[in-house]
Amino acid sequence: MLSVERVDRIGKSVILYDDSLVNHIREEWFDPDHWSGAPRAPGYAGGRGATLFISCEGQDWVLRHYHRGGRVARLARDGFVWLGAQRSRPFREWRLLHWMQARGLPAPRPVAARYLRSGLLYTADLITVRLPGVVPLSTRIARGRLAASLWQRVGKCVGQFHAAGVFHADLTVHNLQVGNTDEVYLLDFDRGRIMPAGGNWRQRNLERLQRSLVKVSAGASQDHVPEDWAAFLDGYRGYQPPA
Repeated sequence: MLSVERVDRIGKSVILYDDSLVNHIREEWFDPDHWSGAPRAPGYAGGRGATLFISCEGQDWVLRHYHRGGRVARLARDGFVWLGAQRSRPFREWRLLHWMQARGLPAPRPVAARYLRSGLLYTADLITVRLPGVVPLSTRIARGRLAASLWQRVGKCVGQFHAAGVFHADLTVHNLQVGNTDEVYLLDFDRGRIMPAGGNWRQRNLERLQRSLVKVSAGASQDHVPEDWAAFLDGYRGYQPPA
């Protein structure tokens, strides 16, 4: 896959993008108001910074604005402390996605990352290529119990990332995505990183995912959850990286 990394300052924005996907990047592409009528991601409650599905340059993309989480969000909903361009969240996620694409991992292809600095703070946005026909694993769970074979595919997907040393900071059933033919992807790698060998980060990642599964299943009988998790682990442990 040919891709060329390029960084341009356009207006008040600094934009990192794939020059093989975009010839002339535009600052307005990162403004939700520019895409009036564009569909929002399911579950979005409205307001500035929607995750939008957009069509641009003859391609289908996803535009995501970065938000703060936890208690600090009450003080700065979308502002992050400036620590330099290379440590900015959109640039780090773009480069991690690019690294994973080069290794064939099932994650979105990055298009462009933008930060907009104001003094000691900055805001950020990311554009990725839209994964066709996918829905969150949580949505599939809500529709009814999943086959063991699908749980094994989910386990294999997570196993691929862990085998490559990729830590996902928010590994939940919402960020795992399932396609029309049950192919499985993982998205939203904000604060993700490549981990050194050793440590128990993989186990902690799996425990977070298991808690997410239990929570999503809380509205119905959870009798099947242990069996589903066992099928997931079969796929996870059975994954063997290519030689």
